[in-house]
Amino acid sequence: MRLPLAEALRLYLVTDQASLRGRTLADVLLAAVQGGVRCVQLREKTLATRDFVALALAVKDLLAPFDVPLIINDRMDVALACGAQGVHLGQSDMPVALARQLLPPGVFIGLSVENLADVARAARLPVDYLGISPVYATPTKTDTAIPWGLAGVRQLRTMTELPLVAIGGIHQGNAAAVLQAGADGLAVVSAICSAPDPRAAARSFQDILKAQPTP
Repeated sequence: MRLPLAEALRLYLVTDQASLRGRTLADVLLAAVQGGVRCVQLREKTLATRDFVALALAVKDLLAPFDVPLIINDRMDVALACGAQGVHLGQSDMPVALARQLLPPGVFIGLSVENLADVARAARLPVDYLGISPVYATPTKTDTAIPWGLAGVRQLRTMTELPLVAIGGIHQGNAAAVLQAGADGLAVVSAICSAPDPRAAARSFQDILKAQPTP
């Protein structure tokens, strides 16, 4: 991966096939990366393993010319099978310490944190970044915890030096405030996947990021 991790995490796209408005995932991803997305998390809750691996390999090939890392959500088997550059784990997924043992040394691990106890535990784990989940309520993912809000982001920022990636209801109208509260990066779903022009949407987020000082 050419970009340092902290820079790659600045604009982080999480895929959602239901949000593509009839377009192919490949077309939306290509446009988003051309617009400035710097890493992609492939999130597929319902695909069979064989299909998930095939999709992950295709997405990894699509991203490779842009040096954009592929992150697999939840599924360690898929991440290992496709040689993903990163894995993102939730609180009910494989324990981070075990995942670290199984993954090659260069693969980075992100962990979703939903409350202060999660953050405290993360300090003792071999994780590379934390996903603040969710910052705002979102229809994309309905099984989430109570939203952190901006006050929660500010509090979390005082508790860790790990990169913080904000996810949940992030759009162009609130992105600057989330960054100012202490987030290092923005994880975006529908604001890019459902945008009429994903390339322009990604570019608009990059403009917001460039206007904020790098943490």
